[in-house]
Amino acid sequence: MTTREILEQAVEAKVSINTADTETKNKALNLMADHLYEDREAILAANREDMEQAKGKISDVMLDRLMLSEDRIAGMAKGIRELIDLPDPAGKVMTSITRPNGIVIEKTAIPLGVIAIIYESRPNVTSDAAALCIKSGNACVLRSGKEAWKSARAVVNALQKGLKEAGLPAGCISLIEDTTRASSIELMKAVGYVDLLIPRGGAGLIQSCVEQAKVPCIQTGTGICHVYVDKDADQEKALNIINNAKTSRPSVCNAEEICLVHKDIAKEFLPKLQKILVDDREKSGLVPVELRLCEQAAQYIEGTPAGEKDFDTEFLDYILAVKVVNSVEEAVKHISIHSSGHSEAIITESSDAAQYFTNRVDSAAVYVNVSTRFTDGGEFGLGCEMGISTQKLHARGPMGLEELCSYKYIIRGDGQIR
Repeated sequence: MTTREILEQAVEAKVSINTADTETKNKALNLMADHLYEDREAILAANREDMEQAKGKISDVMLDRLMLSEDRIAGMAKGIRELIDLPDPAGKVMTSITRPNGIVIEKTAIPLGVIAIIYESRPNVTSDAAALCIKSGNACVLRSGKEAWKSARAVVNALQKGLKEAGLPAGCISLIEDTTRASSIELMKAVGYVDLLIPRGGAGLIQSCVEQAKVPCIQTGTGICHVYVDKDADQEKALNIINNAKTSRPSVCNAEEICLVHKDIAKEFLPKLQKILVDDREKSGLVPVELRLCEQAAQYIEGTPAGEKDFDTEFLDYILAVKVVNSVEEAVKHISIHSSGHSEAIITESSDAAQYFTNRVDSAAVYVNVSTRFTDGGEFGLGCEMGISTQKLHARGPMGLEELCSYKYIIRGDGQIR
């Protein structure tokens, strides 16, 4: 099918899903999860083809994002089922006002309509995005990157079986067949078909959508995330948090990319940081983290001199830029200049420093003594997520069910006229 034909199918299907009751949507989610796991062999076979074609073309950490296993598919099914227990946002009365003339005005949440998602080599996004759309009452049009397309196709086939069994049109979940740039451009300009466009990918994809989209577009994803180690930090706590934020999964948007260290503890702390991220990992046969150091940090440990762009780069790899700062004020100023507005953390035992940091850092998620890796819909109790919005309107941070709704005013009366 052409992209236009898929969009037309989605518009036709949205009436059914926009008006579906909670019981029907939950039934569909349960059946979607069942079929996803039942079809795991077909999905894994498709994923092996994608993996084979992608080898040598994308990095090892990106290959890890692309790879599926039986456990990962089970996790995807679990993520779908977790949405069943969450409140249905569609139809919720957000506010109710009774005017002096007796009319009742209810601000009521409604599905957005058709949501298009452009994403890259992460097959789990296929099921996460589709499930969130179904629970919130939206039709979705998925546009996967070419590296993951066969995997996405197999996942969508399974999910559509669940939709049909629940009595909903298969077109409530669609996958674009064209993986060239032309289909992305068509989605960006699909006025009258797409009610919201969500790009999930690198800075280039997001910037392209922001510049070219004629439909409403959410800025998501790019994560130049900072961890600032204050002079009053518990250093063991800081090391554990940085190790987790950088190495647990470096290819995701909530991974740490920049480490800022207060000058008063730099001489003592930085050798410990090098030991845990470089020396200990090498001894254990793990990939060591490449430390890209400012001039002052390079006085205390070995690493690569930081280049001009290293403090403005989302590495998505085992690379960490390190800078020594003179104060919490300087740390906040650095973040205000270089951050992408995703997630930042301060490690400190000083309540004053923590308060200063949380008041002045203007990112979607601001942490005190916690790893940035928690910026995630599941970890925030929102179920699986659609993405991390780094803008302020209409959604910010992990986008869950409520962020996939708009609202309208429903006014009830008994013959009142103005």
